[in-house]
Amino acid sequence: MSHPHHHGHAHAHAEYGKRFALAAIFNALFIIVEAGFGFYADSLALIADAAHNVSDVLGLVVAWVAYTLCQRKPDARYTYGFRGSSIVAALFNALLLLLLTGAMAWEAVQRLLEPVTVQSGIVAWVAGLGVLVNALSARLFTGHKHELNARAAYLHLAGDAAASAGVAAAGIVMARTGWMWLDPLVSLLLCAIIIAAAWGVLREAVMLTLAAVPPGVDGVAVKAYLAALPGVAELHDLHIWGMSTTEVALSAHLVVPCGHPGDVFLEEISAVLRQRFGITHATVQIELGDGTQACMLAPEHVV
Repeated sequence: MSHPHHHGHAHAHAEYGKRFALAAIFNALFIIVEAGFGFYADSLALIADAAHNVSDVLGLVVAWVAYTLCQRKPDARYTYGFRGSSIVAALFNALLLLLLTGAMAWEAVQRLLEPVTVQSGIVAWVAGLGVLVNALSARLFTGHKHELNARAAYLHLAGDAAASAGVAAAGIVMARTGWMWLDPLVSLLLCAIIIAAAWGVLREAVMLTLAAVPPGVDGVAVKAYLAALPGVAELHDLHIWGMSTTEVALSAHLVVPCGHPGDVFLEEISAVLRQRFGITHATVQIELGDGTQACMLAPEHVV
């Protein structure tokens, strides 16, 4: 029986956590500016955009904390360390965004029914600044979108940049036409876009929480590869799950009647799983299948 554990963990580089910090600081400063001018100009679009930025800052802080926790070493109780905290952070991040966006949409509906006059010039200028701040912040994560929290942060910030652009355009049109209903209408349209983007992150985070095969890993292909290995008569108790938003683990039992294939065989399996399927942590148990007692975990319905 062999249990080779391969720790080819793809840890983010040292500057990864700093990106969350910088993005959080930039957006926190802009929230103060945007919310202040939003109340001054009586613009729901600016206030809503500032509220959405609050959710971004909270999400970035949570992701930053999760990143820090992921660096902690395993111990006797938390044998995987705190890698799973990145999944919890992604789930919280997506839920927070959906809740705040829903509140924003409700207020926009009220404004559509009873439009109010806004200072459109201020709206256009402040929203234009928001496009710049959010675009620069989103750019911090363009090289890390394979990681769920980084992708969530990117979607937050890119969504804010798009929201600010829409608000700026609405401000210009309102200044020229006096159509004050554009302010809540733009807010509603942006809510729909943001919800659609956040839903994907939420769905993936829930899947990881339930230990589903992570997106991007072909579980059927992995099973076919292991079952077709030389000398393998049977494969059972195969599990593939995400230890974090970046690291994938696998465990499986291989029945090899001709005898233990040796460590080189196991090393080759781990290398292929890592390179072809992105599975960074593989645990393979070898069974000879020569006993009268079958493995208790052999039936597929047993976990």
